[in-house]
Amino acid sequence: MHADADLDQPLGARALSKLKWRTRRGLLENDLFIARFFEQHESRLTVRQAKAMETLMDLSDHDLLDLLLQRKEPEPAWAGADVVELLRLMRV
Repeated sequence: MHADADLDQPLGARALSKLKWRTRRGLLENDLFIARFFEQHESRLTVRQAKAMETLMDLSDHDLLDLLLQRKEPEPAWAGADVVELLRLMRV
């Protein structure tokens, strides 16, 4: 199977549980965005989206909040198309 196709597979229950634990943040505002995202998209989350979420979770709380509130846009140096698309879904 092609590597890109693997990324579009549904995220398994164990991986989803680990991702949810990983997304717990120090700022309530971030937690609210993340919780709403999971409510809307959890049932169809892909491996690709989980990897993009991991990239976002490497940011500081304040940098993440700035992105979620559209005060700034992700830098191409670290944010590929998958991260940009995930942000779009999280901002809705």
